[in-house]
Amino acid sequence: MTKLDDSVFKDELIRIVRVAHDEILAVYDTAFDIDRKDDDSPITEADRRAHDVIVSGLSTLDPTIPIVSEESDLPSFEIRSTWSRYWLVDPLDGTKEFVKRNGEFTVNIALIEHHEPTLGVVGKPTERAIYYGNSQRHLAQKITGSTNQLNISTRHVNTQQIKSVQSHRRADPTAERFFIYLEEEFGPIERVYRGSSLKFLALAEGQADFYLQPGGTSEWDTAAAHAVLKAAGGEVLSLRGEPLRYNLRESVLNTPFIAIADVKTTTWTQRLRHHLAIFNG
Repeated sequence: MTKLDDSVFKDELIRIVRVAHDEILAVYDTAFDIDRKDDDSPITEADRRAHDVIVSGLSTLDPTIPIVSEESDLPSFEIRSTWSRYWLVDPLDGTKEFVKRNGEFTVNIALIEHHEPTLGVVGKPTERAIYYGNSQRHLAQKITGSTNQLNISTRHVNTQQIKSVQSHRRADPTAERFFIYLEEEFGPIERVYRGSSLKFLALAEGQADFYLQPGGTSEWDTAAAHAVLKAAGGEVLSLRGEPLRYNLRESVLNTPFIAIADVKTTTWTQRLRHHLAIFNG
């Protein structure tokens, strides 16, 4: 962890996310323009304004910690590989959902230390809610209003009533086979759908049991909510069963992964790993 007191980091991160909320919501109900980045993904004035206030706030909080944001130029891996810690930011995760005005977008700030997310703050602007996770202290909270801080945790799996949370995107054929195999053993699996980091938060709040992502996410999409989930008692694993880690190569695309709420029920995690073998040939 950093040299600054944990409470200072927590209070300042919450303040920064609230300011980002204000900037995003100031754009949300306007006739905003939608531009396209080089990869053809959308970007709006809300993304830019949130980026500016977050980078400014983090730089003031501790100017010695580098910052990687989706909306800034990515330093080369030659530079990033020398970092033992850095901030990883998605100022507006779920821009497509923002454009649809369905409320399923978030503000993501994570502190990565030695390739692992140790602090995570995820904001839900339309609900004025903030999720905080300190994975080293195993503290996960949902914060609403100025003083209401509710501790959250994952749930114990009931293998008779398994619930998954998934992306709105079109299903991956291999992932569908995974569900078929799992349902052959455990029976029907309820599926709920969420945008952006909200899938991780559903696990962290005890609302679902796993989230399978066969590909297509970047590290800034997942790191903050990964930290919250880990602090709440869950874990995120590669499809080979190894902890998902960050800043290991030039690309910032995640490997395919599964997020699991209950990692203490060994028989459950063993069966998940068994069925995940479909992805590994």
